[in-house]
This record gives sequence, C-alpha cells and structure tokens, in this order.
Amino acid sequence: MTDPRQAHSGATSRATLGKAADENFPVAPFFLPRAWRDDLMAVYGYARLVDDIGDGDLAPGGADARYLGVGPGDADDRLVLLDAFEADLHRVFDSTPRHPLLRALRPTVERCGLTPGPFLGLIAANRQDQLVGRYETYDDLLAYCELSANPVGRLVLGITGTATPERIRLSDGICTALQIVEHLQDVAEDLARDRIYLPAEDLKRFHVTEDDLARPTAGASVRALIAFEAERARALLHAGTPLVGSVHGRLRLLLAGFTAGGLAALDAIADAGFDVLTGPPGPTKPNLMRRAGEVLLRARREG
Repeated sequence: MTDPRQAHSGATSRATLGKAADENFPVAPFFLPRAWRDDLMAVYGYARLVDDIGDGDLAPGGADARYLGVGPGDADDRLVLLDAFEADLHRVFDSTPRHPLLRALRPTVERCGLTPGPFLGLIAANRQDQLVGRYETYDDLLAYCELSANPVGRLVLGITGTATPERIRLSDGICTALQIVEHLQDVAEDLARDRIYLPAEDLKRFHVTEDDLARPTAGASVRALIAFEAERARALLHAGTPLVGSVHGRLRLLLAGFTAGGLAALDAIADAGFDVLTGPPGPTKPNLMRRAGEVLLRARREG
C-alpha cells in the first residue's frame, strides 16, 4: 500500500515541477543526458518553490509550510517561510532536509559539488521582494537580478561541469536579460503585487506614471518605455551568445534554447505592439525553434 504521506509529498512536488511548462524556454529538454535532466529539474524545483513562497503562490492546503515546520499561524508570513526554507536548505548540505523538493535536491548537490551561495542568492532575492517594491535606477535593477536570476545560470554551469570565470560572466548577462524579459511580460501581474521592476528613472524619462501601468491597455508612452527596456534585454542576450559557442554538443543546444526563449519572448512583446498590460505575451514554439537556429548559427560563426 502507498504511504499517504509519500503520495501527498509526490503531489506537492509535481504541482511545483509542473510549472516548468510555463517557462519561456525548455527547462530540461529530452535530448539531454538523463542525469542532467534530473539535476536541472531538481534545481528548477528549488528555484520555483522559493519564488512561489516569495510571491504567495504556494499550493493551497499549507503542505509546504508543514514540511518546513511552520505552524498555521505563520503559514501566510512569507518572511517566516523564507527563513524556514533557508534553514531547510542548510540541511541539504549537512543533514536531512524536511521538504521533498529539497530532499530531491540533495543528490544533485552532492553529485555536482554545488555550493550554498547560488541557492542563498535566490532566497535573498525573494526576501528583497517583500521589502522593496520599486527600483530607482537600472543599476539597482541589475543588482536585484544578480540575486534573482544569475544564480540559476551558475547552477546550470555547475551541473554540467563547465563553469569558468568567462562563462559565468556571459551567463550572468543572459540570465539578467531573461529576468528583464519576464518583468516586461508580467508588468500588470507584478503591479498587482505592488511591485514595479521598471526603473523609476526610466518611467520619468518616458513620462509614465504608475497609474498608466494600471490601465487595461498601454498608451504610447508605456509602449515606448517597454520597447526601450526590451532593447536593453535584447542587447544583453546578443552579448551573451558567445557562451553558447564556448560549449559543445547537447549543452550547446540547451544554452541556445535558453537564449532563444528570451529572444522569442521579446518578439512576442514586439508583435503585441509593446502592450504588455493586456496580458503576458508569450513566445510561440515555431518562433522559439527559429530563434534557436539563429543563435546556433551565430554561435558557430563567433566561436
């Protein structure tokens, strides 16, 4: 007979991991070696769960809080949950974690020799989300992306055993770009959480107010602002393309897919006339494939 606790643990994990299908790029595509796919999904499960805690998007029922040892009175307190999650992360490295997704992460950490730093960065980003809702400058936003996005790329390089200082630098640029793209897609959703990831200095430059961002459709000034930020993200993606050319085989395909996902999402934003307020514009599969081919060709030329 199946242990009900194990069944519930599996359902909790599947609910989190199932969100991988909603990302702009394939998280662990079929063409990768099985070990890499397992390790990438373990890291994705961690990153998705910490974001769900920070966004208040945990599955109903309170199972995640119970796994982390958080009582019902604090189950809706995101900072308390993040503290408990960090404590459970440390157990990954020195004992036995409580949450099933962190237990699943432990073999990956041991097999790949991953360190706590990138994982802690993702927790720090979500703590910042509870305390900071506006960013004055582009540099302020980049500092946030250093915590919220760049650790993911470093973990991918760690899993595949390909980390070098130059690859980390290039990966950071791509991951920051992907985070900016996601921010552009989710302007309305983020505003509903009282967060704006568009630099205040840019809102002023384009004469955009917060009331403008709350409208059902974007006016000309908002569209111009989104186009400006989209071009920044596109430039970062192109600057990071040498990372794709610096690796070989199936890893090259994976990194091309990540980069192409960002470019295809930017295409979708442009096709929507830079009106992101009606809903998040998402990439189409044919355009994602086309962009992946372009990235691979460019990487081959530049490599």
